Amino acid sequence: VTAVESVENAATPISYSLGEAYPNPFNPETTIEFSVPTDGFVKVDVYNTAGQLVSSLVDKDLSAGAYKTTWDAMTEDGQQVSSGVYFYRMEAGDFTDTRSMTLLK
Repeated sequence: VTAVESVENAATPISYSLGEAYPNPFNPETTIEFSVPTDGFVKVDVYNTAGQLVSSLVDKDLSAGAYKTTWDAMTEDGQQVSSGVYFYRMEAGDFTDTRSMTLLK
């Protein structure tokens, strides 16, 4: 299970945002920061280049605020993924954004 942490001392954001993964390229894990301006349901998922769901990082109701989550390059069933480009997508309210990250082994 992936943890979602609130970013300490962050002001309440005025808009949705999905940050760049860091480090990127990464090995063995990367951190993704995101912000939600209002309470609501948030999803952050990782997909491969074929558009298949690899891992669901966030799938819950969150309060307004800034958050971060870490992906350890594992699938939902605990399998290590191969090197390559992956996409992470955030959906919250009417907001949707997708960014890419690269795993190098």
